[in-house]
Amino acid sequence: MGNLRSIVVGMVMAVAVSQLFSCTPKNTKQVEAPALDTLAEVKVPVLKYGLPVDSFALEMGIVKNNQYLSQILNARGVGMGTIDKIARKSKDVFDVRKIKSGENFCIFSTLDSVPVAKYFVYENSAVDYTIFELTDTLGIYQGKKEVQTRLRTAKGEVETSLWNAMVDNGQDPMLALELSDIFAWTIDFFAIQKGDRFRVIYDEQFVDSTSIGIGEIYAVQFDHYGDENYAFLFDQDERFDYFDDQGKSLRKAFLKAPLKFSRISSRFSNSRMHPVLRIRRPHRGVDYAAPRGTPVMSIGDGTVITKAYQKGGGGNYLKIKHNSVYTTTYMHLSGYAKGISTGSRVKQGQIIGYVGSTGIATGPHLDFRVAKNGSLVDPLKVKAPPVEPVKEENMERYMALKDSMMLELQKIQWVPLPELARLN
Repeated sequence: MGNLRSIVVGMVMAVAVSQLFSCTPKNTKQVEAPALDTLAEVKVPVLKYGLPVDSFALEMGIVKNNQYLSQILNARGVGMGTIDKIARKSKDVFDVRKIKSGENFCIFSTLDSVPVAKYFVYENSAVDYTIFELTDTLGIYQGKKEVQTRLRTAKGEVETSLWNAMVDNGQDPMLALELSDIFAWTIDFFAIQKGDRFRVIYDEQFVDSTSIGIGEIYAVQFDHYGDENYAFLFDQDERFDYFDDQGKSLRKAFLKAPLKFSRISSRFSNSRMHPVLRIRRPHRGVDYAAPRGTPVMSIGDGTVITKAYQKGGGGNYLKIKHNSVYTTTYMHLSGYAKGISTGSRVKQGQIIGYVGSTGIATGPHLDFRVAKNGSLVDPLKVKAPPVEPVKEENMERYMALKDSMMLELQKIQWVPLPELARLN
């Protein structure tokens, strides 16, 4: 690809130069081409955060614990009056109170004998940054670093865990979490065994030549208990999702809500005033107000892993494990459905209990919670992926993509465990 691009660029440049020096109108003095050494003297400015590096003295730093913007700037000669104006003016762009310890910053100062700070740049993340102009205009604006993607392949065989298999093969271990999400409904990643193996085609993202993580994953083969499991990224109905080698979706949808409710009485929050305790604390779920006895349903297939009573909080509650990624919790139940116990298998839409007000509650409601990879997430923001297969009108296009990706996967040669041990 790189050689082809060089050839095309070379041809275009040749045509352009030919036209420039051979198509001069008659009776017009020939203009000589500039000497190569003259062209070499033309310098392209080096930019960082969109600012010319050569025009300033740069000071890179890291925000310390309990360090504020005022402390950083005041130590560089910026007056408190200016800092106050910056803080007030920046609220609509970036709240300076959100500056966190451990993040990078850069100060651009003049090249004078007594440097004067002109710009303060705070890196919100590996990609995003905010520029504060320390001039009369006091402008504040945000930018993004250029993200480059490189096509990668990965392969490995499990010795102890998928995470360790990634590390042993010199790959980003976060790739293990990505694969567990893709195959969440088809492979139990808590049951990965020695000899399971994988090969993957994916993008790795870079900023300033530093890897910042995994991009798109295009194709995967994961052999588990001797069965070949495939995943191919395909766009259908203006969205991308993963399908197997037969064109079936790898995902199953959750119900949008676990019951028929009258209203949402409380949403997911990191700081909610508790209606009974009258103190602020996180509420990592959604409260559905409904009459006592309203049936509560499991939002998806799964296994009941907890059936218990929590006196100081959730009262009667159930926890259901749906796969290696998602678990759901149903709290304040007045009672459980017949046959529901720890270890019970449940189906999507199956009644598992009834709305109540057990535990600490002001009235009958369901406190519903969703955990993804062990961390609680907002149930209202969990995307319910499609379950329909590749449509008939898209099947020809999908099979062509699948066949080409299968060929590319087969080019990634397995490394047997004994040979891998010798390499390490």
